[in-house]
Amino acid sequence: MSTDTITSAYPRAVADLLPNVRDLADRLGEIPSRNQIMREFRVGAPKAQAVRLALVAEPITAPDDTVAVPMSDPWEYAEPATEPTQVPPVALAEPTPVPLILPAAKVAEPSTEVSPDGHPPVSPEPASVKAEAAPTSRLSIWPVMLIALPAFVAIWSGWVGLGGLTGFGVVHPLPGIADGFSINTAITLPIGVEVYAAYALRAWLSGLVPPRARRFAKWSAIGSLLVGALGQVAYHLLVAAGITAAPWWITTLVACLPVAVLGMAAALAHLSHEEDEE
Repeated sequence: MSTDTITSAYPRAVADLLPNVRDLADRLGEIPSRNQIMREFRVGAPKAQAVRLALVAEPITAPDDTVAVPMSDPWEYAEPATEPTQVPPVALAEPTPVPLILPAAKVAEPSTEVSPDGHPPVSPEPASVKAEAAPTSRLSIWPVMLIALPAFVAIWSGWVGLGGLTGFGVVHPLPGIADGFSINTAITLPIGVEVYAAYALRAWLSGLVPPRARRFAKWSAIGSLLVGALGQVAYHLLVAAGITAAPWWITTLVACLPVAVLGMAAALAHLSHEEDEE
């Protein structure tokens, strides 16, 4: 029997619907759900549920017609789907900006606690104060003086001897004022070159000058030490060769040394005070 022909204007009883629902279950191969029964037979939810429960409760006869097994319902109870209720959108008001008030910094107050003997507790000494109070050991300088003494003798004699080979000699710097006063200009070479090298080396390694002055001191100190070494080499080579007058190019370079040392010293002094002038 087709379900399309099962229509009536009068409510149908559960017993009348049960055979038709059984036929539907045979066609589907399973027990129909409540919603399927409602659609197929156009009945309400209570009657569809009652017919379904009656169908589930019917016993099933085994093939040998000896054992009757009650049919179990493996499907859960399904409630009819309800359409979600649409809620009209609500216009939200823009939040009012709240000014951010930061808590004031707490000032450390002196502790008012007292020790059992009635005296206030002694606060520990800050680590910075302890670090400053601790004595710092410095590298001893006397070995440097001991090393510098023979080096000074050798460097002094070399520069003075090279100055004599390049035209430096005894002059009277105050003619008409002190005719008896004389000075050997060769001493300007060791004083100028070697003293400036030591001064520039100090400015480079001390870290007490601005960056530009430190870079200039670094390269000028290295250059002065190299010039001093070349001057010593030139003097000993000339003396060993028995030359009494240096070649013209050596004389030219040695004659320019006092002027070059004066310019480097003035530049380093200016760069050292560059920040103070700003």
